[in-house]
Amino acid sequence: MYILLALVGACALGIAVHFLIGGRDLRGVAVTPAIATALAGLVYTGMQWLGVGEDSIWLWLASILGSVAVAAALTVGIVASRRRSDASAKAALGI
Repeated sequence: MYILLALVGACALGIAVHFLIGGRDLRGVAVTPAIATALAGLVYTGMQWLGVGEDSIWLWLASILGSVAVAAALTVGIVASRRRSDASAKAALGI
């Protein structure tokens, strides 16, 4: 049941990160929260399988803050890739 706390926390922080990163018109509104939530679930489960207890701060930091940091980095990469793609398409069309 504690995994739900990690998932909700990562999703809420993912929503906040979505609004902090520019280029919102180049990506979907649910991309960053979805990445953060999925990564939080994977990290939490993986660390539980490795024997990290629910009382460990490292479990919570890695699953919530770590997943949000990775989601932010991936979102920045998605926006940069989309800008390059749009620029090359405009150049090809002569716009």
